[in-house]
Amino acid sequence: MALTPIGAGDKQKTLISRRSSLAVHPSVIKRHHQSLKRRVRNQQVKSRIRTLIKKVKHLVDAKDRENASNHLREVNEALGKAVNKGILKSNTASRWLSRLSRSVNRIASSS
Repeated sequence: MALTPIGAGDKQKTLISRRSSLAVHPSVIKRHHQSLKRRVRNQQVKSRIRTLIKKVKHLVDAKDRENASNHLREVNEALGKAVNKGILKSNTASRWLSRLSRSVNRIASSS
């Protein structure tokens, strides 16, 4: 009996690929399906955050302080939501935001 996760691609493997003689509890199967769904969702959130961070870095390189600070607010909101959902740890989000804020403030002082 092959189980495929909902919303999973070809790369993802399931916990249970075929029926064996071991006991398989329905709760284990359900938990596995839930973990795969959460993994996909978490990857999407992390990808969006990384994209937003890259935008801010490009704006800092271009010395566009106004747009960089606007995008920095978006990064702050996205990081806060990710921390609240348990996708990122609080210290990690704080560190990333601190580094970005410092780089944006540097172009403000150099201008």
